[in-house]
Amino acid sequence: MLCPYCQEAESKVVDSRSSEDGAVIRRRRECVACKRRFTTYERLEERPLLVIKKGGNREQFDRNKLLNGITRACEKRPVSSDTIEKTVNSIEMDLRDYNDREVSSMVIGEMVMDKLRSLDEVAYVRFASVYRQFTDLNGFINTIDQLKKR
Repeated sequence: MLCPYCQEAESKVVDSRSSEDGAVIRRRRECVACKRRFTTYERLEERPLLVIKKGGNREQFDRNKLLNGITRACEKRPVSSDTIEKTVNSIEMDLRDYNDREVSSMVIGEMVMDKLRSLDEVAYVRFASVYRQFTDLNGFINTIDQLKKR
């Protein structure tokens, strides 16, 4: 692991912790050259999961895109980063549990909306406005009406 400060290849592990579900190991490291500390995360490498986009093209699943989208929807809302991380982990685990290695972006979008609906209603409407590409006020009103009925 290269030190992000001085690019030294040697570092020592100062502390290791696993996440609650055991899927990720967090390691605090110290560079042997500059003595600065940094954090690395270790996760199991799985077979690639392909996302079929609306246009029909395929791209590899990017966990960071999912994390960024949910984080943006939850911005300035009372949703902790830990809760967002757990939500992303849950969605990713559900996707990887599918027998198929290809999944539609629409399936992912609906999974995110289901999770956000129970997590924070404002974040849900924010995500829905981008995901469903609202072009006018009626899109917002319809989504809010659906949310009220539940």
